Amino acid sequence: MTVTYVIDGSGVTGLDSFWDAIGEAVNGPGGYFGRSLDAFADCLGGGFGTPEDGAFVIQWRDHAHSARALGHEETARRLERLLPRVHPSNRARVGRELAEARAGRGPTLFDQLVGIITDRAGPGSLRLM
Repeated sequence: MTVTYVIDGSGVTGLDSFWDAIGEAVNGPGGYFGRSLDAFADCLGGGFGTPEDGAFVIQWRDHAHSARALGHEETARRLERLLPRVHPSNRARVGRELAEARAGRGPTLFDQLVGIITDRAGPGSLRLM
């Protein structure tokens, strides 16, 4: 049996509120489901609220609102916080990504989250509504 988790995208105002929304969708009020892109990808693999067999769908309602909230501005904000903490060998790459986000180019956080869901949870696991 396939389980459906519903994200209310109208409440997503940035990355922190996305973490709250996905945590609550999967694990109930106050639920945790990763608070970084890597942790989120790991959680999608099962054992953190989703079925181990991967039989689930994420239904992302009002995804257009979320896409705007998780756009280039929020992507740049995340990269600005990340840049001082990344390994020196990654600073140039993250710096380039930051410059692109500030210029309104390149993948957004929304794009990255959608990619993680479809890569880790499998085709058909995401319904954008």
